[in-house]
Amino acid sequence: MAGTKPLDDLCVNTIRFLSVDAVQKANSGHPGAPMGAASVAYVLWDRFLRHNPQNPAWPDRDRFVLSAGHASMLLYSLLYLTGYDVSLDDLRSFRQWGSKTPGHPEHGLTPGVEATTGPLGQGLANAVGMAIAERALAARLNRPGHEIVAHNTYVLASDGDLMEGVASEAASLAGTLKLGKLIVLYDDNGISIEGSTDLAFTEDVAARFRAYGWQVVGPVDGLDLDGVEAAIAEARADVARPSLVACRTTIGYGSPGAGTAAVHGAPLGEEGVRMSKEALGWPLEPTFYVPEDALEHTRLALGRGDEYESAWGERFSAYAARHPEEAAEFTGRMAGELPDGWDDGLTGLFEGSGPVATRVASGKVLNALATRVPALIGGSADLAPSNMTLIEGAGDFAADRHDGRNLRFGVREHAMGAVANGLALHGGFIPYAGTFLVFSDYMRPPIRLAAMTGLRVVYVFTHDSIGLGEDGPTHQPIEQLMSLRAVPNLTVIRPADAAETAEAWKAALRNAGGPTALMLSRQKLPVLDRSEFPSVEALASGGYVLWQSEDGTPDVILIATGSEVRIVLEAGRVLADEDVNVRVVSLPSWELFDRTPAGYRESVLPSAVRARVAVEAGVRVGWERYVGLDGAVVGLDRFGASASQETNYERLGITAEAVAEAARKLLRR
Repeated sequence: MAGTKPLDDLCVNTIRFLSVDAVQKANSGHPGAPMGAASVAYVLWDRFLRHNPQNPAWPDRDRFVLSAGHASMLLYSLLYLTGYDVSLDDLRSFRQWGSKTPGHPEHGLTPGVEATTGPLGQGLANAVGMAIAERALAARLNRPGHEIVAHNTYVLASDGDLMEGVASEAASLAGTLKLGKLIVLYDDNGISIEGSTDLAFTEDVAARFRAYGWQVVGPVDGLDLDGVEAAIAEARADVARPSLVACRTTIGYGSPGAGTAAVHGAPLGEEGVRMSKEALGWPLEPTFYVPEDALEHTRLALGRGDEYESAWGERFSAYAARHPEEAAEFTGRMAGELPDGWDDGLTGLFEGSGPVATRVASGKVLNALATRVPALIGGSADLAPSNMTLIEGAGDFAADRHDGRNLRFGVREHAMGAVANGLALHGGFIPYAGTFLVFSDYMRPPIRLAAMTGLRVVYVFTHDSIGLGEDGPTHQPIEQLMSLRAVPNLTVIRPADAAETAEAWKAALRNAGGPTALMLSRQKLPVLDRSEFPSVEALASGGYVLWQSEDGTPDVILIATGSEVRIVLEAGRVLADEDVNVRVVSLPSWELFDRTPAGYRESVLPSAVRARVAVEAGVRVGWERYVGLDGAVVGLDRFGASASQETNYERLGITAEAVAEAARKLLRR
């Protein structure tokens, strides 16, 4: 694979100056990291990375995650040079509207980009999820003499990545799980935006990672290609521990501002570009210059990739002949398919049931689904007994057992969310992650990235209101539900009872284009008798008419979600006794409801009825979307309190009488 030293140097400089020219043309970007880390990345891609540029989705490829997403031009240059569907014109349109080369890498936009990165630390944590996925899939589906899942996960991480708490959480988990096929190349250039990392980051990184249970290789001179190669080889040889390869580099290598913060996040300028090219013996013109020898050498990746995938294809054919059921499962899972009959009879789990907390119902549904959907894997941030997220009899994924389906994340919500994203990005899994709703704040960045990337991740958020009671306001979510609704492409579902909870899980698994957040109660809620109320399958529409006191156009519409549905039903009956025609609407998911045709939405919430009351044990803001400026919202404008759930609802004014009175006021106008 390796070329001669002059040829290797030519290739490395090609990567550097494609990056420099793209940043200069865009008049924005980060030239420093690509210039400093080009040699490290080149060695990995030229001598180790098993991938196929002609098929970026080849299932058994090595994964490469650029956690230092600001160095995006480093990745784009490598993708172009090795033959992915990224052209020189794409590099020239760096950071421009509609280009394949945005300012930070975006999975699903640019062929070969494995993860959307930029928020530091997220990519490293995603890679931990990918490494878990590789080991879990191998444990379930590999057979003696038939290894169809056997690849490595590589990361290029910066000082900034390692400062972020999410990286620490994820690295600690990776060490505990002994993920030996995870290798992090640490671009240790000692510079961040504000200057030297000594300003805020003087810890012994190697000692920290050794304490996590990692192998640490180096430090190695990042310009020494043979030294970097030897270090990566040493990392690969230790399959019992994840590895950190510390590479000492110089940010902006070859430029006038090399080794300073000046080259981190701004173009070099025309004079800086000229001086850099002269210093490294690079022609000033043309820009985006790619020497023929460099392109010929880096494009050898096309032939290697074809050989890698062809050899794997032969192995898979032999595997499929010997193990057809396992092969079909692998193919279906990697395609994101759900098995036939996966959702049969779930709603019937609760027929004739007494009151049950929706978190308990969720646990029962999850366990029923797990027997039918082997792709389901997940856990909680040390809250499995409370979130009801344990798959019974499935065992734990652990250092000495990779076939377990229960992930013990520990008290690491942020890493949990990012690891779940990595599992989804890898393919073959539908991950779920559980915690109390109030702690969703700790994992907000990966939730946002999952929504942006369109990942099928399920969030099990329990203890969803003041109804959790005596734990008090620190644990009672008030603003979290509405703030999560504000995230584009995140589907939020707050079921009213156990039957709606089953339908919510079905909707979540069908939602292959983005994450779903299930909002579940701690307290028991009555299970609605569906012989009296509409079929619970109406939840798939996001909202539906649950009850109306008499035919015809209603005088007032009461709208609620989750545990407040029982309250508006009670209020509706009170008003009906006063000769008011009342409609009660269960609206568990705004997002699902808003995707339905306008005619359906009008049938549920007729525009002619302006007297509307929305009820939810959370902040009021946002409900004007459905009640308009003329309606009323019974909700909260303060934090909760430490008291029983019954006391909280009464003292904070979320009662049937308060709802009825709000409706009366509207009708008196």
